[in-house]
Amino acid sequence: MAEAKTRLTKESVAAFLERATDGDRRKDCAALVRIMKQASGAPARMYGHSIVGFGSQTIQYAGGKAGEWFIVGFSPRKQDLTLYVGASKAPKALLGKLGKHKVSGGCLHIKRLSDVDLQVLTELVSASVTAKEKSGKRSL
Repeated sequence: MAEAKTRLTKESVAAFLERATDGDRRKDCAALVRIMKQASGAPARMYGHSIVGFGSQTIQYAGGKAGEWFIVGFSPRKQDLTLYVGASKAPKALLGKLGKHKVSGGCLHIKRLSDVDLQVLTELVSASVTAKEKSGKRSL
């Protein structure tokens, strides 16, 4: 089985965000770093060239190999902020109160943080961390 393309790197999160964002997008990313760091209790680390992840869990691939993956994370994509928070399993009541967003698989897509309720977003991120802790696959 081939190695995962997106792996933990030693790149600086601050350097990545400085290079990849500006203006309001940079402020939104700084807010996401605070929210996800607080929810996960873990520092921000780079996965691949464009994902900021928090915490660590062991995942099992279909071929039987295990790998390390973040618990929650985000990427400042060109079209939107992509949040890796297990959105497809998120409480529907919270998603209904969030504000303007899209869900695709486990990802939550937001154009800008001003489009959503930050308290609800914080609850969603925390709920994602809690769900993954309960799954028993988390390892820091």
